Amino acid sequence: MIHSSQFLRRALLADAVFSGVSAVAMTLDAGVMAPFLNLPEALLRETGLFLIVYTALVGWLGTRILVPKALVMLVIIGNAAWTLASIALLFSDAVSPNLLGTIVVVAQAIATGVFAELQYVGLRRSGGAVAA
Repeated sequence: MIHSSQFLRRALLADAVFSGVSAVAMTLDAGVMAPFLNLPEALLRETGLFLIVYTALVGWLGTRILVPKALVMLVIIGNAAWTLASIALLFSDAVSPNLLGTIVVVAQAIATGVFAELQYVGLRRSGGAVAA
């Protein structure tokens, strides 16, 4: 366990808010969003369902002063991987989003990458290990 810095907690909570809004929109409105973005409805809905769990985890971490360093690192690595996977998805033949869909995927990839960076900075500003 480490003492999380206020910067880390704020970065985690901002990620939770962004992810939570995305989760609700993708889960409840996948059928409406899919034609506008030219992305598969199942991809949007399943991503939204994953983000519900992710939001809960990141929101919980953001409210704690003592956090498991390994779990924070997992979030940071996951965000970085999500960013790379989102861009890779656009270059694959798996989906063919329209311009709006491409903009949405790139925007969320950038936001996720920014969260990874902010969380990494916050982790570096956090206090050392604490005996639990």
